Amino acid sequence: MISQRPESLTYRGREDPPYGSGFAARSFNNSSSTDIPHWVSTPPDIPGSRNLHWGERTPQYGPATPIAQWPSDDSVQGGPSGDQLNRFAGFGIGLASLFTENVLAHPCIVFRRQCQVNYHARNYHLVPFTAVSVMYNLTKTQGPKVLWKGMGSTFVVQGVTLGTEGIISECTPLPSLTCVVAMPFYSASLIETVQSEVIRNDPGILDCVKEGVGRLVGMGIPHSKRLFPLWALVFPTFLHGVLHYIVSASVQKLVLHVLRRSSPQQQVTDGTEPIQSMLDAYFPELMATFAGNLCADVLLYPLETVLHRLYLQGTRTIIDNTDLGFEVLPINTQYEGLRDCISTIKKEEGTLGFYKGFGSIIVQYSLHAAVLQITKMIYSVMLQNAA
Repeated sequence: MISQRPESLTYRGREDPPYGSGFAARSFNNSSSTDIPHWVSTPPDIPGSRNLHWGERTPQYGPATPIAQWPSDDSVQGGPSGDQLNRFAGFGIGLASLFTENVLAHPCIVFRRQCQVNYHARNYHLVPFTAVSVMYNLTKTQGPKVLWKGMGSTFVVQGVTLGTEGIISECTPLPSLTCVVAMPFYSASLIETVQSEVIRNDPGILDCVKEGVGRLVGMGIPHSKRLFPLWALVFPTFLHGVLHYIVSASVQKLVLHVLRRSSPQQQVTDGTEPIQSMLDAYFPELMATFAGNLCADVLLYPLETVLHRLYLQGTRTIIDNTDLGFEVLPINTQYEGLRDCISTIKKEEGTLGFYKGFGSIIVQYSLHAAVLQITKMIYSVMLQNAA
């Protein structure tokens, strides 16, 4: 029977005679292509092993032959490991920014709010030096936790804000409505951050939610007749939220545009395609967000002072004395509304009364900027060493 297999693809089967004198025996150690006739192909590949192309032979011993489609050594070296390191750098910088903003900067937030609501204060703390000295006195007399009070409630407020922002963004293009929804919980968190440690009990994490709901329905919290209803605080809260969003978003776009134009993409010197690391792509956005929040907080600082006093009125809150840091003071304001609060502060405390505690915001953003720069330097060195 004549075989239909092409001559060029035939291999020795059962009917083929064994290697005789005309053919050299195949050695597993010293096999050579010149010893094998042209009509004898390599043995069929074992199922499960790598697939062979025409003209390739199964390696006997030693490392496997690289596949032709694999990238070169240079591209492999800068491939997965570099991408993983870049992603780790972006995640690390974002985590450092979040940690600084919510943990390291929390003492500055506590002291700033206490200064804003303290209409008794004679020292306005417009510069960082006086603020740091009083913060040290508070820590010395009441313990280190005095400057981290209310931190759990601030995380709760941020969680509520992010949740409502995600829901509102699906229904309306007005993200500033988030501040109105979170207003009851923010007012409860404000009380926890400014209340003196001398007279307060250790609140639970969810006490902020309970007190916020209680103020919303008008039950469950001690208050006086001077307490403002929440509907009367909707307009100033919404005004502050809208202005903060406009200022921060505008500054973010401007700073991001400038940073991207001033720092072009990094290119590899061996003539390959340009590569931009995750560090260079992620850090400008963090800097733009940082600059936007800084400008918005500075420009709207007077309105924030007014809002905090309106939130706190009638809640029977006792705060620390921000002049020296050794006494406590009650908050017994009698503002009739937004206009009356603005006119009273300007008349009794002067224009600088709207900027009480401004030195702490300088400390807060200086600390934030320093942490971002240090983190960037660390990851830049790591990326250079891994290149």
